[in-house]
Amino acid sequence: MNLRDSTVMVLGGSGLVGHAVARRLLAERPARLVLVAMFEDEVRAAARSLEPHRGETAIAVEWGNVFLPASVARLDRNALLAESAHRRLVIDDLLGDLTEAVLERNLLFRLLQQYRPHAVVDSINTATAFAYQDVFQSARHLLALAAKGGADAEAVERHVLTLTIPQLTRHVQIALEALKRAGTQAYVKIGTSGTGGMGFNIPYTHSEERPSRTLMTKSAVAGAHSLLLFLVGRTPGAPATVEIKPTATIAWREIAHGTIRRKGKPIPLVDCPTPVALDDAFRAGAAPWRELGRSLEGVFIDVGENGLFARDEFETVTALGQMEFITPEEVADYVLMELEGRPTGRDIVAALDAATAGPTYRAGVLRAHAVRRLETLEDTHGTRSVAYEMLGPPRLTKLLYEAHLCSRLRESVGALAESDAEALAGEAAALVARDAALRSHILSVGLPIVLPDGKRLYRGSHLAVEPGAKDPLAAAPRGWVDLRPEHFGAWARRAAAMVARAPAADAPESGSGVDWMAIAATDAIAPARFATWVFSNEDRGERSKR
Repeated sequence: MNLRDSTVMVLGGSGLVGHAVARRLLAERPARLVLVAMFEDEVRAAARSLEPHRGETAIAVEWGNVFLPASVARLDRNALLAESAHRRLVIDDLLGDLTEAVLERNLLFRLLQQYRPHAVVDSINTATAFAYQDVFQSARHLLALAAKGGADAEAVERHVLTLTIPQLTRHVQIALEALKRAGTQAYVKIGTSGTGGMGFNIPYTHSEERPSRTLMTKSAVAGAHSLLLFLVGRTPGAPATVEIKPTATIAWREIAHGTIRRKGKPIPLVDCPTPVALDDAFRAGAAPWRELGRSLEGVFIDVGENGLFARDEFETVTALGQMEFITPEEVADYVLMELEGRPTGRDIVAALDAATAGPTYRAGVLRAHAVRRLETLEDTHGTRSVAYEMLGPPRLTKLLYEAHLCSRLRESVGALAESDAEALAGEAAALVARDAALRSHILSVGLPIVLPDGKRLYRGSHLAVEPGAKDPLAAAPRGWVDLRPEHFGAWARRAAAMVARAPAADAPESGSGVDWMAIAATDAIAPARFATWVFSNEDRGERSKR
């Protein structure tokens, strides 16, 4: 894409890589560059440092935790965890349904809707952000409280807020919807392997076993993120999706002498001039050291999120055979090349596309044989097997059984298209009432059957979808056979749409571009074809890559 006069957003814009990407982007003369970071002072400092390079580009700054609702996005994590209302808000948004309210209060969603960037470069180390909340320590603490009978609601809520996969999944869901609505054309993620390119033999730990569980969790989250982005790249309406995954230490921002900071705070200089007995050194309340009243100072190299390294630390980590290193400018070059449409060979999403095993010609041929064999067995045993609700989504079972009812009531798609909704629903209810075997099959696999009046239903012992808390019928679209005319009548409208889209029998075109799978008016009603049509045309759930 042409970046000139565009709007580009850089998430993690004050970080080592984000800053390098921003500098490279400015050379392309976008109309506006939006820097987003966790902290105000850092993002404003980044913007100031870019002033000499910005030319005519306007630089906007935003800050806060993009994984959270905007109302709590600028709070320190300890402050967030300390307040029950804040914890409840985040947990509800994390574990509840992805509603409009959840989207609209999320900080990332708001920023993307506000600026509507043509391209987004995400240099936030998402895997670190989630994994280093340390679910292992949290679980041990929760279990210890439970053993003492003291695992109250606050302890449980705090633990829930360390769970990595729910956080990652919800973040990607929100990001995808926000990017689609913003009309963003390209999304480039700068990911991580979690181990600087090393394997389980990585010698750097977090004072735990080797390798560190926390570090391996970071790698696991990074891998899960890559596969979610692989799915984003296969989603219609989503931006072109790229992930650059550096597998080495990224360095450096600055080499200097000064105050040494850990997580942004100066390390206080202390001393312990007199040895302390081992039994006394670590007892509760022990403090045998004394503050020297100043901070640790020294020569350092700033390697971004990994902090400040002394010379020997840097030499060790970047030594041949260790993590070695890559510069942020090189990562930025990969990002710019991908944005411009020049493949780098470093895109994980493209690599997964190329390496995965998709549908095959042989399987396509055998599918026809399998379907015929199933039909033969149904005829032999005098049964019609529609759905067992084992695939996972109850809505598919609902669609199949509703379409099956239509097939029992109308001889063709054209006849269904001309049906009156009230009459169709009434006939379906009568069929269910007199065909005990059909009714039993539907109820046994877990689907209630709502009658046309909306006041009565059939139900079995098992429910694939529980009724809605406030309105029980709110669950019907997700997995109940719904014979209310306003709902069941949708099949007549769908049939009319199918007929309208089918190519005419005397159409002059007969090439491979014709939709040879289209459903014609004279076709018999086939539940699987009907459900496929709904998924493809209404849900836009059609495969885009093979």
